[in-house]
Amino acid sequence: MPRVEKLLLAAADYDRIVAHAKEGLPNEACGLIAGTVAGEGEAAVGTVEHVYLLTNIDESNEHFSMDPREQLAAVKDARAHGWEMLGNWHSHPESPSRPSEEDKRLAFDSTAAYLILSLMDPEHLVLNAFHVEHDKQVARVPLEVVEAKA
Repeated sequence: MPRVEKLLLAAADYDRIVAHAKEGLPNEACGLIAGTVAGEGEAAVGTVEHVYLLTNIDESNEHFSMDPREQLAAVKDARAHGWEMLGNWHSHPESPSRPSEEDKRLAFDSTAAYLILSLMDPEHLVLNAFHVEHDKQVARVPLEVVEAKA
């Protein structure tokens, strides 16, 4: 998985994430993101080409586990389209848009972008992206919601 230092997400894909997260309430919702990468190193910019909406098999408002069959199907679909897996996303129904201690503990890939949507304030939803380093330190990844894919 390539490490990106900035992410571009189409507004329509942002809306799909929000809708799936709201449908999943009161539980966390989850999924994967795949796309293309331009540039390398600190100049690497990821463009999300597809958002995969997966099932949280834990049915919990505090943690999630992706359905493994859906996860495998998403990876196969991304490969078939020539996309890179860029990371994952999940919602926090009752907490801020930042990795929880459990999120950090379970993060295993410092190259993955971890997107977290907070539904804590229904009038002001917040979506942020992060890298969780091997030492479990968190680094924010700039995330830009754009009208259309570049």
